[in-house]
Amino acid sequence: MEHCSGSGAARQCKSEVFAPAGLVNYAEGAVVSRTIVENGGGTVTLFAFDKGEGLSEHAAPFDALVNVLDGEVRITVGGKPHHLKSGESIIMPADIPHALSAVTAFKMMLVMIKA
Repeated sequence: MEHCSGSGAARQCKSEVFAPAGLVNYAEGAVVSRTIVENGGGTVTLFAFDKGEGLSEHAAPFDALVNVLDGEVRITVGGKPHHLKSGESIIMPADIPHALSAVTAFKMMLVMIKA
């Protein structure tokens, strides 16, 4: 159930049942990512962050949906902090600065909509 077929940077999981959290593994002191869909309309990328890891404040030109798959994260959007746990989601609006910090080791699915 946790295997996606295909090759290349964007592993396609089309027409297959899969568990997103099982497609990316934690690594000590690191952030691991795996793109599972990539096309002109956007991307779907899985991330695994070790506790204490994060992304510094930045902005993106497109809306992005974060779905927390495992663990806990603090996400700041436009200066407002949000504490998310497994099963929760947030939309980070285009051009609004955001940052994140892993409260525990955590995994997320990031869906970036370009169109």
